[in-house]
Parts: sequence; C-alpha cells; structure tokens
Amino acid sequence: MQTRPGGIGRLAGHDVSRIGYGAMQLARLRDDRPAAVALLRRAFDLGVDHVDTAHVYAAGFVNGVVRDALRPTDSVVVATKVGIDPDPGGRFPMRPAQRPDELRASIQDNLRSLGVDQLPLVYLRRFDVGARMPLDGDQVVDLEDQLAALVAMRDEGTVGAIGLSAVDLDGLKRAIPAGIASVQNAYSLLHREHEDLLELCLAEGIAWVPFYPLGGATPGLPKVTDAPAVRAAAADLGSTPAQVGLAWLLQHAPHVLLIPGTGKPEHLAANAAAGALNIQGAALDVT
Repeated sequence: MQTRPGGIGRLAGHDVSRIGYGAMQLARLRDDRPAAVALLRRAFDLGVDHVDTAHVYAAGFVNGVVRDALRPTDSVVVATKVGIDPDPGGRFPMRPAQRPDELRASIQDNLRSLGVDQLPLVYLRRFDVGARMPLDGDQVVDLEDQLAALVAMRDEGTVGAIGLSAVDLDGLKRAIPAGIASVQNAYSLLHREHEDLLELCLAEGIAWVPFYPLGGATPGLPKVTDAPAVRAAAADLGSTPAQVGLAWLLQHAPHVLLIPGTGKPEHLAANAAAGALNIQGAALDVT
C-alpha cells in the first residue's frame, strides 16, 4: 500500500493522508489546464488522498480539474464548500451565499462541476471569524437554519458529511448536535487564536483542517516562513521553513489534517515530505 504523507488521519468517516491538497491554487493555472491536471495527479501519485476544493474557485474551473484528474483507481476524499458563490463581475471574485436556498443551489453546482452524485464532505463557510465579507439583509442567516438545510441534503444522500469553516466557538458548540465532521479555521504555528476550538474538536472527534497553515495570506496573519525561529529550525533540520511550519501542525495535535496548496510540482513534493520531518529535537521558540 502506498504511504500516505503525514500518516493516516480520519475525515468524514474515511482514512485519509494527514497531508492533503488545497486546490484553490489551481486557479493560477487557468491558462494551462493540462499542467493543472498533471499537478493534481502528481499529488495522488505521492499518496495524497484528501483534496479540498469548491465550485467558487475560478467559477468551476478548479472543480473541473479535480474531476479530470481523478482516475478510476484513485480513492480520494473530495471536500468542497458552500456559503460563497462565484461573482466574476463583482468587486471580489466571490460573494456571500448564505441563505438555505443558495446553499442547496451551490451543492448542485458542486455536484455538476465535479461530475459526482454525492459530495463526501461539504463545509459551510460562515463569516463569524477572520476576514469577513459584508453581509447585508437576507445574507444574515441563523446557523440553525443553514444546518437544517445541510442535514436535509445529507439525509437525501447528496451530502456525505458536514463541516464548518470560519466558525466561532459558540457556533461550533451549537452545531455539534447536527453531526460535524470537521472544522476549517485560519490557524498556524504563529496564529493560534482558535486553540479553544481545536481542543473542542479533539474532544468531540472532529477533524481540524486549518486553512492558511503557513499564514501570510491576508493582513493580520503572520507569515510562518519569515519567523527567525522557524528559519533557524529549518537550517538545523536541513529542511525548508514551510516544512517546519507544516510539521509543527501535524505534531501539535493528532486530529490535525493539512491542505497546503501550490501550483508548483517542487513545492507539492516538499509539502508532502513535511510529514516525515521530526521537529521534536529542534529549538523552536516562537512564544
């Protein structure tokens, strides 16, 4: 059996590689679709079997690459998300889509662009924490109403499991009775604002899948690879600073799964190799 990068974790009832792949970066390869497909297939060849995507990424392009890259012999858990829709002509390339009817429509968009009958895992993208888009009028929706819509779709079979993204502690506590498989919040070695959510997820058997695992993607998130302590540890270990940041997350808690994204094959291989890096002996003081 092929070795899974980072070892084996649990996600939505499946065994998966603890180092997966965040497909949003494939949007950078819109002008070279064969290269995008080849990159994702390379990830599968490296043992990655957890892909995080969404129809909102490049208005279906990324989902289409995932669909084209998957082969009959691949056993890959594909996670997607709803709560935001493409908005190519808007100020941003995406817009909030929080109403239950919009969530259902987005599920259908993801099913079509991925070419599947069921989405193994669907994250509800909230705006409770972190970077927040303005929510006006009917976009301010109670979490319970959203969960009711997703639970109904899970009962119908179009959704396998439900996750939450950009959620606060109160929201997670309220959602747990609905059956939550995983949580995605911004979290890294240098940005541990949501440690209380991480601990609750561990206690409840919920996977913790941090986005921006190396920080630096938005204002206010420190870039892990620029931290002197991280760079010094990388030099001591003969690794890259990015590998140190990813390895720290894996070794911080057993329910952590990673979805680093990249458009470059060399970075893909380096990210996968981070799962074998042991940082326990490295001096890594970032307090």
